[in-house]
Amino acid sequence: METIYLAIPLAPLAAAIIAGLFGRMIGRSGTHWITIIAVALSFALSVLVLQDQLVTDRVFNGSVYTWMVVDGVNMEIGFLIDRLSALMMVVVTFVSFMVHVYTVGYMHDDPGYQRFFCYISLFTFAMLMLVMANNFLQLFFGWEAVGLVSYLLIGFWYTRPTAIVANLKAFLVNRVGDFGFLLGIATLLFFTGSLDYVEVFATAESLQNQYIEVFAGIPWSAVSVACILLFVGAMGKSAQMPLHVWLPDSMEGPTPISALIHAATMVTAGVFMVARMSPLFEYSEAALSVVLVVGATTALLTGLLGIVQNDIKRIIAYSTLSQLGYMTVALGSSAYAAGIFHLTTHAFFKALLFLAAGSVILALHHEQDIRRMGGLKKYLPITYWTFLAGALALIGFPGTAGFFSKDALIEAVGYSTTPGASYAFVCVVAGVFVTALYTFRMFFLVFHGQERIDEDARQHLHESPWVVTLPLILLAIPSLLIGWPTIGPLLFGDYFGSSLAVLQQHDVLRQLGTGFPGALGFLEHALMSPAVYLAAAGLFVAWYLYLRNPDIVPALQRRFSHLYKLLLNKYYLDDFNDKVFARGSLAIGDMFWRVGDDAVIDGVFVDGSGRLIGWVSGVLSRFQTGYLYGYAFAMVIGLCALTGWMLLSG
Repeated sequence: METIYLAIPLAPLAAAIIAGLFGRMIGRSGTHWITIIAVALSFALSVLVLQDQLVTDRVFNGSVYTWMVVDGVNMEIGFLIDRLSALMMVVVTFVSFMVHVYTVGYMHDDPGYQRFFCYISLFTFAMLMLVMANNFLQLFFGWEAVGLVSYLLIGFWYTRPTAIVANLKAFLVNRVGDFGFLLGIATLLFFTGSLDYVEVFATAESLQNQYIEVFAGIPWSAVSVACILLFVGAMGKSAQMPLHVWLPDSMEGPTPISALIHAATMVTAGVFMVARMSPLFEYSEAALSVVLVVGATTALLTGLLGIVQNDIKRIIAYSTLSQLGYMTVALGSSAYAAGIFHLTTHAFFKALLFLAAGSVILALHHEQDIRRMGGLKKYLPITYWTFLAGALALIGFPGTAGFFSKDALIEAVGYSTTPGASYAFVCVVAGVFVTALYTFRMFFLVFHGQERIDEDARQHLHESPWVVTLPLILLAIPSLLIGWPTIGPLLFGDYFGSSLAVLQQHDVLRQLGTGFPGALGFLEHALMSPAVYLAAAGLFVAWYLYLRNPDIVPALQRRFSHLYKLLLNKYYLDDFNDKVFARGSLAIGDMFWRVGDDAVIDGVFVDGSGRLIGWVSGVLSRFQTGYLYGYAFAMVIGLCALTGWMLLSG
């Protein structure tokens, strides 16, 4: 099995190297075939690993090679293969496989075709290294590698100024989170002397009784400091408020990247990391409370922003932000299995929605404004039905995958006693209505109602080719059905085993799953909860406002103009960042330039030394009179001074 573990990340890496270095030699078809085969191989091997985990429950924790040893600390590449990492490997490789196939059709005419396949294969490798890591060094390598490749992918169309701004924004915001992440790793290394997961986790309880003064005179538990700093990294990577601002702008990249980055890979890395660190987080109620409150705030407030967006990809991007908030809330409630379960189901239906949106964009010659769509159902039937499947899963329609994961998550939060749980419960319940409203606003405006399509686009409007629609169908199936067989073992069974650690007093899923009646019984039970009816209410309001009486919408915008403007400007967080951080940094840089560079370095050392030499030369030049008696007089005076000094010192 060790050879299989190694082959899973190395296959897409080898394909990326070949596509990147020899893409022109092997051509476009050679590039997509070799990268698709490589990721398909990784997917097949990942399924084999998951099957082995289900049969044997054998945890593999081993080193591939040691990079170096510094002061007794091993810095190595190694794999931890358990049921958590096996599940993540299957999800990552399956979504990546679908994106690779879809890309053949979507990027068919793009001049950067080979480069794009190189990047997405490299991205898959980086994400696999992250989820398979058994130590913090490799985790950090995968963490930074997905950030680097996402920078390249978001700015793939580098001739567009907006794409360059977006990838720079993503890179800088993630560096803020990564700074906290690195400090968290450093804190654990300082107190434990190790980077190995197992060794660090073994000391988690003792870290409660070790303290660090973040502020003078105020001792903090070392485990709380470490966990909060690690979560700052997750806030950047998984786009939690206020470090969420990069994700909507990353829609400047090609649509396949939106599906790959925002469905199952980069943005879920933070959620996976916190779940993997559950043995640490369980011993810090302060950290759990921070995770809970931040996730709840993100779930509700970013969902509200989706209501006023008109770019189809940005609406789905804000949906991603909101769903990431839901996953984070589950983590803060110690319902780690619920968070990972929602991560898994979300990967399928969110990738489906992004790829279906890409099919719409492709059909309309890259039009993304939903106000210029409408009535597309008859033109794009496969895209329509698959988009509907993704939309229903997103809002938690009874029986869909999203229903099982989201409803269980919400109920688990209701059982939590972590500080902030009541606030979080209100946010996630209210978010159900908001999710249904913005999702079906988008759906109705794109596929139903009056046609608002450009005449030139209408003449060439037709369903996308099979390389685009086949991944949609293959993603729609698990989006609708995957919840039925998985809710029992993933949430209320012992699937995760020792992969996740939950203290007895925090075990909300055990309370929720007492007497679990099976998937059908859970569905019947959930029909008595408010979430289903709030989702139905959101769908009805969207239908009434955007299909039945669309004239009401402008009146509501005028009536609630201040709220509408607040949402349209995204709570002014971008303006705040621009005016405070960006301009503040420029002002500080300008100050250092004027004071440090211009005044001190140039003024004193460079120009000043030149002026000093000129002044000294001017003074000395006055003694150069050209008269012999003057020089003789100076020599006599100098001789007298020298003689006097010798007499006095002797």
